Amino acid sequence: MQVDLRTPWWVGPVRIPTRLVLAPMAGVSVQAFRRQGRRFGAGLVCSEMVSCAGIEHRNERTLGYLRVGADEHPLAIQIFGSEPRTMAEAARMVEAAGADIVDINFGCPVKKVTKTGAGATLLEDPARATAIVSAVAGAVDIPVSVKMRRGLENGSRACLDVGPRLVEAGAATLTLHPRSARQMYTGEADHALTAELVERVGVPVVASGDVTSRARAQAVLATTGAAAVMVGRGAQGNPWALREILGEGDAAPSREEVAAELVLFVRETVRELGERRASGFLKKFYGWYLGRGRFPRPFKQELVQVATTEEVERRLLAAAPGAADLVERLEAEQPTGDEILLDMPISIYGGG
Repeated sequence: MQVDLRTPWWVGPVRIPTRLVLAPMAGVSVQAFRRQGRRFGAGLVCSEMVSCAGIEHRNERTLGYLRVGADEHPLAIQIFGSEPRTMAEAARMVEAAGADIVDINFGCPVKKVTKTGAGATLLEDPARATAIVSAVAGAVDIPVSVKMRRGLENGSRACLDVGPRLVEAGAATLTLHPRSARQMYTGEADHALTAELVERVGVPVVASGDVTSRARAQAVLATTGAAAVMVGRGAQGNPWALREILGEGDAAPSREEVAAELVLFVRETVRELGERRASGFLKKFYGWYLGRGRFPRPFKQELVQVATTEEVERRLLAAAPGAADLVERLEAEQPTGDEILLDMPISIYGGG
């Protein structure tokens, strides 16, 4: 049975217009990435995870202000930490920033996070996990979501025990990436666990992991009963994958389309982060956009060595001259509106 991913679903009172969620990814999910995801059909976009300790103490290296643009909604802002009180305070700031949903990270496998008792570690501490969700749900008026892995160790079924308890504590939706923290991103996501979780909870479940094509998305939805699918690494430098998954096109983008989207992404990122930070941040994106046989490998390597984003843009437009008109059109179509700027340090840790 085919599922129409273009139909809406709900997280509490929040209407999500499509059944495709763009994953929160550390070092990736800046505003430019989220806005692009919305343009290409993601019904819900998510920020990279934010440290609640950084919010409370202002002692993290600040990577910039978290911006919420008018065209990002619905938007989830993800937080992580291990103390209910500080997580609740962080959630209040997330709500003040203009987010539609506050998402709690119980899935990050990175040691810097798990050794503090946060991320995937909380799946092995159900009492603390439920206390965090309860505190956050009690602190805000917006819905609370939780992103989980299956557990810390390979073969763990901790998510099936913790999931229903998180719902009882106030979670309005759950996202499951059915790999263990130990697996990181190796092996395959075991969506049989996703199907079991769907049976055990009375809220929408989002299936995350290995959703890289329309066929795979349809298979996961059909076999799990999940409300939506989450796409992460497959959308890095490849927003066209989102449209393909939605069934709105399967043609590979032209060289001009790739260059135009990358130029717009560069400009938006510089606007958000400033030239100095953006220049280093963007280097990984050049390989993501220009790979897949779209441009010669030496050209990708050339861009990584370029000193300024202005020079990157010049070389892209020289390599694909027809992209200039596309960039002009894309910029004209960009919605304008007020942004909420919240003085909130963004996490420097890896995501999960």
